[in-house]
Amino acid sequence: MHAISFIQDLAVIMLVAGVVTIVFHRLKQPVVLGYIVAGFIIGPHTPPFGLIHDEDTIKTLAELGVIFLMFCLGLEFSLRKLFKVGATAFIAAFLEIVLMIWIGFEIGRWFGWNTMDSLFLGAILAISSTTIIVKALNDLKMKNERFAQLIFGVLIVEDILGIGIIALLSGIAVSGTVSSGEVFSTVGKLSLFMIVALVIGILLVPRVLAYVAKFESNEMLLITVLGLCFGFCLLVVKLEYSMVLGAFLIGAIMAESRQLLKIERLIEPVRDLFSAIFFVAIGLMIDPQVLVDYAWPIVVITLAVVLGKMLSCGMGAFIAGNDGRTSLRVGMGLSQIGEFSFIIAALGMTLQVTSDFLYPVAVAVSAITTLLTPYLIRAADPLSIKLGNVVPGRLARVLSLYGEWLRNIQPQGQSALVAAMIRRILLQVGVNLALVIAIFFSGGYFAGRLGTWLSQWISDVSQQKAVIWGAALLLSLPFLIAAYRKLKALSMLLAEMGVKPEMAGRHTQRVRRVIAEVIPLISLLVIFLLLSALSASILPTNELLLIIAIVAAVVVALLWRWFIRVHTRMQIALLETLENNRDNGH
Repeated sequence: MHAISFIQDLAVIMLVAGVVTIVFHRLKQPVVLGYIVAGFIIGPHTPPFGLIHDEDTIKTLAELGVIFLMFCLGLEFSLRKLFKVGATAFIAAFLEIVLMIWIGFEIGRWFGWNTMDSLFLGAILAISSTTIIVKALNDLKMKNERFAQLIFGVLIVEDILGIGIIALLSGIAVSGTVSSGEVFSTVGKLSLFMIVALVIGILLVPRVLAYVAKFESNEMLLITVLGLCFGFCLLVVKLEYSMVLGAFLIGAIMAESRQLLKIERLIEPVRDLFSAIFFVAIGLMIDPQVLVDYAWPIVVITLAVVLGKMLSCGMGAFIAGNDGRTSLRVGMGLSQIGEFSFIIAALGMTLQVTSDFLYPVAVAVSAITTLLTPYLIRAADPLSIKLGNVVPGRLARVLSLYGEWLRNIQPQGQSALVAAMIRRILLQVGVNLALVIAIFFSGGYFAGRLGTWLSQWISDVSQQKAVIWGAALLLSLPFLIAAYRKLKALSMLLAEMGVKPEMAGRHTQRVRRVIAEVIPLISLLVIFLLLSALSASILPTNELLLIIAIVAAVVVALLWRWFIRVHTRMQIALLETLENNRDNGH
């Protein structure tokens, strides 16, 4: 009977969703809204009776919808896109998220809601909807305009920060407290995990997919992609992170494979099915009575979203050096909330830390702001002209001078090349150090199981720790050597720039040589102190630590060139994957 009940529910969902979305398509409204309305129509709160009998199974399928939504968002994400977005995207996204979280929290407190409801409301308002904005810009045929490209950049940064917000909220909901130390710790561990997952994933996953693609079987490729997706999500859950993070990351990793277009084509019908169920499940939860009772908060929050995002994103774009008209168009184009907000609201309900009214309120605000989006984008130009006429001449001159000053202080020619080189070196050092820290963290995480296994040969606990720590150090040597070489290159560059012959005279070369040697050595010392602090649980005694250091020094002296070759091959493999993807048109 359970199977028949489930099939009946699925038939009702698909039939009603199909009819309603056809109506919405004819009315030129977003299909997502049609799904939510369909869920509302068949939901338990809509008279005369509820058409859905097995809500728990539908909710499970809706969770699959979240996974596929985030997976496809990851497929559209690209590391190169993130590097290309520029200052505007980072400044606007950061300013928007900080301001909207604060506004949402303050609105919640003003209405007398509890701390968790207020905090989740802030997070719900922080992220704009990629799906809805892209659809609106497509419909308005504005996708290729400059302001639209800036909006896409902001959305990419928002997606990354949104993943961080979900991880932070999960931690806060479990602990029940918000301490700055805990926030920094969570953000640090999350960043570390994302860097390591992306580097290792990009080295391995595209090669697996390329091998499977050789068989020219769509079925085999689809099953492999789904297996990797769900397997990685399970790994992320085991590491006590959100499934949402896992789905997004594995999507971002697969975005660097040459099979991206085929994967997108194969996964699209599966995504459409489960994401439709997800949005219908949102509609199922809407109680009309809640919307009536919370009409005033919904109006206030909607105004806060439109005005808050217009101000924060517009100001962020202007601070980054864009003109007033472009900045206003960016702000007004991002003035809504969508799928990320539903995921955050659902997270609060799943963790049982938010009140029942918050979900329908978020859905209502999203629906209103979604309907307003195309009108706001169209109204940006006339509004910018009116504001231009109203702004006092003196203020307009100051704003114009600011933009000119910002363009003048940007590095040009050779200095721009040097700045790009320094950024590249620092990025490479950062990635190598992230891998090293991950190896030591893993050693500490698995220390108990490794100790049990080692106890067959070594009974002394301190010696077991020495073996684990020493093994972690040996595994890290290729990355430490690479970091040292990059730091040496950076210090030589800085010495060349900083020590001028007119300052040091005949000692110029000697001073430069000293700086080039001292900076990397001090940096390595700081790195080892950091590793000792992070791996305190497996840190051996001083005597054993000295023995490990001597062994490591001998290994480095004997295998220096081999370590360099190993790391170079890994780096070439990583760059080849990214370059192949670029050649393939992504």
